[in-house]
Amino acid sequence: MIEKLKKILRPVKRRVRLQLHRGDNYYCPICAYSSKDFSPIGVDTPVNKEKRVIGAGRRNAGCWKCNANDKTRLLYTYLIKKAKILEQNKKIKILHFAPESHLSKLFIDSGFINYTCGDLFEEGYHYPDYVNNIDVLNIPYKDDYFDLILCNHVLEHIPKDIEAMMELFRVLKNGGKAILQFPISKTLTETLEDFSVVDPSEREKVFGQWDHVRIYGQDYTKRLESAGFSVKRVNIYQEFPKYGLSKDEDIFLCTKG
Repeated sequence: MIEKLKKILRPVKRRVRLQLHRGDNYYCPICAYSSKDFSPIGVDTPVNKEKRVIGAGRRNAGCWKCNANDKTRLLYTYLIKKAKILEQNKKIKILHFAPESHLSKLFIDSGFINYTCGDLFEEGYHYPDYVNNIDVLNIPYKDDYFDLILCNHVLEHIPKDIEAMMELFRVLKNGGKAILQFPISKTLTETLEDFSVVDPSEREKVFGQWDHVRIYGQDYTKRLESAGFSVKRVNIYQEFPKYGLSKDEDIFLCTKG
């Protein structure tokens, strides 16, 4: 009876919440909800504060209506407003690792017929039917295959991240673009990693999350360049001040050739 009542009340609570947070301060480009604030997301860990890690930690950055976070809104906004992705040929080949559902919906609903999603399947995780079991260290596609690669907050989980970058570079077409995002410290000049730290609780203390193996520093561009990419850092915060983007988060736009 209690569970049935909760199910009945859930949509009522949602409508009330949306009404309470409605306002003109912010706008979600994904669901078009206008709000006076964003919902709190993320977990506070001391190292994220100490190292001033962008794209991690506790912050007000969730959309009350569609639950999209600041990282997803950033990528969505760049693709729609700057890259003009919806004006691209729908036959372009796209590879999307650990795909965000909001972005997948955009590509699928917009008719991109060569849109490939991949993630390394792990026990206990549920993956949508459109996601394929793909290891970023061993991508089962030929050289120079994809026009666009999206890999958002994946590489901080990969011990051999340079090898992963090289594999992404391999399958990207000459002239193709890759957007490779990650949490990055504003204060570290060099990436912090220590592969002797294997216990999940220790990794959370050292790297800010139990399944992270590093905190990237400002040398991240050099790491990408070592894999062959040309890298441009782009910040679009000032162009879209109401979208709830992090003012410090750059887009790392990588080009092959």
